[in-house]
Amino acid sequence: MNPNAIIECVPNFSEGRNLNIIRQITDQIESVEGVSLLDVDPGKATNRTVVTFVGHPEQVIEAAFLAISKAMDLIDMRQQKGEHPRMGATDVCPLIPISGISMEETVAYAHKLGERVGKELGLPIYMYEEAATKYDRKNLAVIRAGEYEGFAEKINLPNWKPDYGPAEFLAFSGATVIGARDFLIAYNVNLNTTSVRRANSVAFDVREKGRIKREGNPITGEIVHDENGEPMREPGMCKSVKAIGWYIEEYGLAQISMNLTDIKETPLHVAFEACRTSANNRGLRVTGSELVGLMPLKVMLDAGKYFLQQQNRSTGISEREIVRIAINSLGLNDLSPFDPDKKIIEYVMVSKPTPLAEMTLRAFANETASESPAPGGGSISAYAGAMGVALGTMVANLSAHKRGWDDQWEYFSDWAAKGQDIKDQLVSLVDRDTEAFNLIMDALKMPKNTDEEKSQRKEAMAHATRVAIETPLEVMTTAIESYDLLLAMVEKGNPNSASDAGVGALCVKACIEGAFMNIKINMGGIKDEDYKNKIMNQAESIQNRSMELERKIVQRVESLI
Repeated sequence: MNPNAIIECVPNFSEGRNLNIIRQITDQIESVEGVSLLDVDPGKATNRTVVTFVGHPEQVIEAAFLAISKAMDLIDMRQQKGEHPRMGATDVCPLIPISGISMEETVAYAHKLGERVGKELGLPIYMYEEAATKYDRKNLAVIRAGEYEGFAEKINLPNWKPDYGPAEFLAFSGATVIGARDFLIAYNVNLNTTSVRRANSVAFDVREKGRIKREGNPITGEIVHDENGEPMREPGMCKSVKAIGWYIEEYGLAQISMNLTDIKETPLHVAFEACRTSANNRGLRVTGSELVGLMPLKVMLDAGKYFLQQQNRSTGISEREIVRIAINSLGLNDLSPFDPDKKIIEYVMVSKPTPLAEMTLRAFANETASESPAPGGGSISAYAGAMGVALGTMVANLSAHKRGWDDQWEYFSDWAAKGQDIKDQLVSLVDRDTEAFNLIMDALKMPKNTDEEKSQRKEAMAHATRVAIETPLEVMTTAIESYDLLLAMVEKGNPNSASDAGVGALCVKACIEGAFMNIKINMGGIKDEDYKNKIMNQAESIQNRSMELERKIVQRVESLI
């Protein structure tokens, strides 16, 4: 097995409304080291959440097992209702080869996962697509026919014995489908109608299997049969496309819900245009579209170039501009803002910022000087403190090795160890301050159209504001400990390095003053006076102590030099 092999897992959980349940499931995924959680896409109307994560195959199937186990504990299928077809708490869990691994190897991992889930969790498991054990189980829709409500009888049929796990219907959890497949895009096209029947008419025009052929009237006409007595079908416009029409109460419109199972054969923009053509022919209009989960960058670039060519415009523009053209042309902002950095796989992987603490000095300075508002004063304050205590730690280490001071090495070593600990804490706070800022920005972007959305936005904003206050307060409480080290190094350390300890004290003072500024600027959003007074009193006490200690250290250094 290629040590650099990467697979993607896209489990669909039958819960899209209870964010606490969804978070508990995704926490299990994130608990596995080496797995990257790329996307969590809950849907209220469908009552379904699509999760996307990637990593090495062994890590991915471990994360998938933990997520399936948690969903089995938390999602009660007896109570579950939603627009999307489903048969279990974890409805379907496909593995997709991304790089360094073949489909055959991915199939083996799918069976390894299915066998473990069936054996350890006692969950009925069916294998589908490339991992199917029977031809009639390749298609997910065939396995899921009858859905949860019909599975109590279906599972007892001889030809529907599960591939793994007991042939026993679990009322609480249902059954799960696991498999291996090529990259699939779940994609919905929005219509200016509320009619499911009309949406289905468009879906039947577009999907590969089309519709049943009838004499005369395509709805009421008599079904045409072949020589074997089987109903004949009129194929749709797009190969490797599955589609149905449904009504989404949350949006107040009907959609064509599609799975594009081979984007080389039918690219996303081709499916969109097919929907648009069919809708226009039926007196309907496509108002936009919606991506569920993630898509490869190439899909958006192909779409953007196609729409530019339709306008006889040059495609020799920047990548980001081509993506923007695709977003606007496909109407991906119709129902909610479409953020390419969160929906395009390559951007998600790249846009996960390099931790500031891992950057070179030049890169960190460049990042700070860029037009982005983060990292800002809070991160710089934490970093100034880290550099200040680092200077004190340097003096301790130099003193521990000073010739003639051999009998004091433990004393200075202990101080150096303490300095390293403080420094590491402050370095970690460099990134945490930026993360706190991002929480506020994310809260500001939350929708506020309904009372529920307003309440959720308010709650998120309150939480983010407290984090933005308590993070610099932690910077202050951590940095103040540096002065003991710095004062000890001025008084007892290598006298040749006294100025280094003095510079360290100046840095720590800047750190504390800067962190306090960040606390004060975020206090405007706090209504709780008790909380505000508690934080401000604590911060002011630290500030006063800092000024006193910094002055004492600087005066001592001046006397030595």
